[in-house]
Amino acid sequence: MIKVAIIGASGYAGAELVSILLKHPEVLLTKLFVSEKSEDKYKKINSLYGSLYNKTDLILEPLPAAEKLKYDFKAIDAVFLATDHKVSHDIAPILYDAGCAVFDLSGAYRLKNLSAYEKYYGFKHENLELLNKAVYSLCEIASHDAIKNTRMLSIPGCYTTSAELPLIPLCREKLLDADFAPVINSVSGVSGAGRKAKLSNSFCEVSLNAYNIFKHRHLPEIEEYAGTKVIFNPHLGSFKRGILTTITAKLSAGVDASNVLSVFLKYYENKPLVRIKNELPKLQDVINQPYCDIGFTVSEDGYIVICSAIDNLQKGAAAQAVQTLNLHFDFNETTALI
Repeated sequence: MIKVAIIGASGYAGAELVSILLKHPEVLLTKLFVSEKSEDKYKKINSLYGSLYNKTDLILEPLPAAEKLKYDFKAIDAVFLATDHKVSHDIAPILYDAGCAVFDLSGAYRLKNLSAYEKYYGFKHENLELLNKAVYSLCEIASHDAIKNTRMLSIPGCYTTSAELPLIPLCREKLLDADFAPVINSVSGVSGAGRKAKLSNSFCEVSLNAYNIFKHRHLPEIEEYAGTKVIFNPHLGSFKRGILTTITAKLSAGVDASNVLSVFLKYYENKPLVRIKNELPKLQDVINQPYCDIGFTVSEDGYIVICSAIDNLQKGAAAQAVQTLNLHFDFNETTALI
């Protein structure tokens, strides 16, 4: 069995990781950490999340900032970072140097374009050697050998997962008209904003609204990995969890629905956590599930509308991180997930 720790375990993604990893037959979940400033320190995780009652008594231990960190991680095989981007940026090198496999759910090691970190994340990336070792682990697209052969795994963002899984096959196979930038409209539940309370994500204050148009930090991520310019319109919905993404694009001349279906099946027919449907997907079908459901429709004049649905805390975060762990350690890809 491998020994695993989670840093940032009290947040929604962290707690989802706890729930999944407790079911994993090859994992011994040994340590849960929160910031030393967290109000949750020294509490049992099951006191915050009643669903974990009688499943674990692990305590949320306080962890100092990277510059003061003295904890010895050498006995830990894998660490999940469900932390702020800058926190992940600072602490990942320490974990990597200790010999841990690092599974980072933040955006700190996703982008190769250095200028994007200052523009979209608000800090200058200073760990270029580790950034170059990081593998972007969109599991159905990334090389499984690459995932196995690095200890720095960067887990894609939730919005980006819902957009890239439909877009990447069509872009790589040149099925889309390059002169027409795909328009991506995504609606996320409020859990995507994190557990920390603030007025903007208070449930009674949330309305269905667009936000961060042209400046959302997932925009450069989608463009980098899909390989195309896009217009990304994120929305906040008045529901707890899930993301429904609708993509409008123009097909290349001569491309029809059968070509699109063939490409999706080529990429995903043997990928157990992506389901290609013959109808437009529903959010309710993926809530609390590790799947991405994809469906599409094509107009007579060559436009395509693709819909995808994921649970932002599962396929958009924790489930994809565990899927990556399974691939890295050569376990069955869906262990503890389905």
